[in-house]
Amino acid sequence: MSVFEQQAGDERLTSAMLSDALDECGLRGQVLDARLAPVVPGSRSFGRAATAHFAASEADEPDDPYAAAIDFISGVQRGELVVIATAQSNASAFWGELFSAAAIGAGAVGVVTDGNLRDTPKIAGLGFPAFSRSRRPIDYRRRMAITEVRGAVTIGGVRIANGDLVLADDDGVVVVPRAREAEVLAAARRRAAEESVVLAELLAGETLRAVWDRHRIL
Repeated sequence: MSVFEQQAGDERLTSAMLSDALDECGLRGQVLDARLAPVVPGSRSFGRAATAHFAASEADEPDDPYAAAIDFISGVQRGELVVIATAQSNASAFWGELFSAAAIGAGAVGVVTDGNLRDTPKIAGLGFPAFSRSRRPIDYRRRMAITEVRGAVTIGGVRIANGDLVLADDDGVVVVPRAREAEVLAAARRRAAEESVVLAELLAGETLRAVWDRHRIL
């Protein structure tokens, strides 16, 4: 069992904890520089990136205009988090209800994009964690097209390679490079355990100074 599989169900981990763990490991540029808002407040998604890149295109295959997206989503594996890079395009939406339903069927854990979503009430109804820059009802056909899948993309100033760990929640999106995940997850686990102790002491009436001096965590 992989390090990630052991930790995947641990709901204690948050984007803040992972950010602190990355700092501890000397990786200080792994948080997207703009918050991608969840469709449903309180959403959380943690999985391996399945990446796709969209760019402007008026080309169309009349008989099969969504072939590239269909192939990409059909290849998504259980536990993966779809990452769609668009260079913050506002030309269209890139994901909606039916793509979400297909992703759920494939076992995906969510989607993050620096572009737009549509059908957001229906995505919310499906319970699929979805994070985006904004929302727009326009279809991407003859406006944008997938130019690459499973390659490295950049969103919010952070490079995301296919297979990197990505955690998205209300506070933001954090990326853990696959080559450093064992080290970072170990640090995050320690932080989660220690924060539980700190929280209990503060709620019991300990002062911030006493707690800081004892644990060096705030």
